[in-house]
Amino acid sequence: MSTARTAHDVDVEEPAGYRALVTQNRNFRRLWIGTIISLLGDWFNTIALYTLVSTLTGSPLAMGAIFLTKMLPWALVSPVAGVVVDRYNRRRLMIGADLLRAVVVLGFLLIDEPSEVPLLYVLLTAQVVTGAVFQPAKSASLPNITTPRELLTANALMSATWSTMLAVGAALGGVAAAVLGAEAVFWIDSATYLVSALFIFGTTIPQNTEAGEAGLLRSAAREIADGWQHVRTHPRIGRMSLAKASWALGGGALVYMLTLLGDRVAPGALAAGIGVLFMARGIGTGIGPVIVRWLFQDRHIWPTVMGACVAFCGACYLTVGLLPWSDRLGAVVLLCAFIVAGHAASGGNWVLSTVTLQKRTDDRFRGRVFSTDWLFVMLAESTSIFTASLLLETGWVDLKTAFLAFAGLQIACGLLWIALVVPRERRDDEAEARERDAQRSRPQPAAVAD
Repeated sequence: MSTARTAHDVDVEEPAGYRALVTQNRNFRRLWIGTIISLLGDWFNTIALYTLVSTLTGSPLAMGAIFLTKMLPWALVSPVAGVVVDRYNRRRLMIGADLLRAVVVLGFLLIDEPSEVPLLYVLLTAQVVTGAVFQPAKSASLPNITTPRELLTANALMSATWSTMLAVGAALGGVAAAVLGAEAVFWIDSATYLVSALFIFGTTIPQNTEAGEAGLLRSAAREIADGWQHVRTHPRIGRMSLAKASWALGGGALVYMLTLLGDRVAPGALAAGIGVLFMARGIGTGIGPVIVRWLFQDRHIWPTVMGACVAFCGACYLTVGLLPWSDRLGAVVLLCAFIVAGHAASGGNWVLSTVTLQKRTDDRFRGRVFSTDWLFVMLAESTSIFTASLLLETGWVDLKTAFLAFAGLQIACGLLWIALVVPRERRDDEAEARERDAQRSRPQPAAVAD
């Protein structure tokens, strides 16, 4: 039997196992553990903020502003953050970001009156801007501390970790906010950033980027333009940088509306209701990357899987809008089941697009490309959430109608991705295969005798 591999098979890699990655790769292990701890605190903080704003204002638009404040500042600073990540030591940037956020979140302790809610948005902006440097630094660092066989596993594990901490943090955060109070939650979040910084301090992260120079501000615009030009002139990178945004156009509003649905499934216990629904979201986004890693190891079908994941997530949320909403256990479990399924699909889209971007992008451009990726996501989510919150605040639509409308939009985005992007990806794959075949068929230079 022939053991030759075809051109189609050449890029299919057997991924490393989870246990081997964590036990044998010390740098990844420390980064991963720090991520676990800080994410747990983040979700404690998030549920506390949702509950605090809802209690102080009772306004859908004020709740939507929390989501927008988590996204728009990130979108605005992402291009500059990408330049910073590509020019300066990523390990030090992540440590500095953790230390700064540990201080900023303590400012939430000052918020206990409706008149102080604007200060909450200011502090949240500072937290988000700092995170806009941390996240692309972490994403850009993963290929530097993993082998090609480990990269997909590392991204799947990081995505599953985010989701698990969302599930655990949302559930425990709802309980903590109700039992311990928001002040205790903010202290816990601050402490988790310090622990994360300690773990990252013990890592070694190789980096093949240009050293930072004194003229950062003078050259930032040029380097941002270089990054955008790289995305524009490399269609296979540009397409993948839109994969997450295709989900976010409908998904942003759908996730935001889970906070409003929380009061329907747990009347009088808002924090617990939000916690349960976000826990379901976390479970889904946790199992999704694991499933796609297991089922779809051939990268050639990943673009189709990404679009199908977006459409399937929309279909699940369409069902959530059609189901009856009540605080009965059976009704809540059914809602959560469809939320889990929908976000399993969204998690699959997320990890496949992330790995594809990492593989296609040179290290010296990777920070800017991932900042662009995040920019598109944040702009799409912000537009989605602002539209939904404004419609609900003015009473133009009710919550059920909004769920149905944005779920339909998400289904359309997934189908458009399959119709427009997948054919281009197939053509490029075929062109690459032909080029490889042509290179193999070219005569090799004869060896020169000594």
